[in-house]
Amino acid sequence: MIRYKKYQVTGENSPLKGLWYARPVIEETFDIEKLAKHMSNHNTPYSSGVIKGVLTDMVSCTKELILDGKNVKMDDLAIFSVGIVSKKGASSAADFTLGNNVKGLKLRARATGELSNAQINLEGQLKESSMYTVEGSSSGNTPGGGSGSGSGEGGLEEDPLG
Repeated sequence: MIRYKKYQVTGENSPLKGLWYARPVIEETFDIEKLAKHMSNHNTPYSSGVIKGVLTDMVSCTKELILDGKNVKMDDLAIFSVGIVSKKGASSAADFTLGNNVKGLKLRARATGELSNAQINLEGQLKESSMYTVEGSSSGNTPGGGSGSGSGEGGLEEDPLG
């Protein structure tokens, strides 16, 4: 179940100011160690230590391959690759330089196989989170979003991009 809360865009210059949107509530982040422990509880003969070692090596090798310009496809999860962030376009190939036209690199991850966006939309279920309040609401404990001030809401940081 994916819990969400409502939030209102409040940026003064935003064309979306005043509109309400949904944002997922992330309750916990699993690092490699927690993921290994979780996986070891799924009827596997491997200990969490063995699984952690394999996952750590997978991360290291994935980084190495991506930095070598290769894509890494993890079936039914994602294809990881490098992307280039542009500053601006050049008027001709001769005018193009890395310094003037490239801002940097970024990690890209595209869902694949059983984890496609279409499949997530079919299988995912949303439920409104019940542990937050709307600022300025007369009912005080009505589910809703904040103004982006980050005050109070269970230590969760406000991020309008989810």
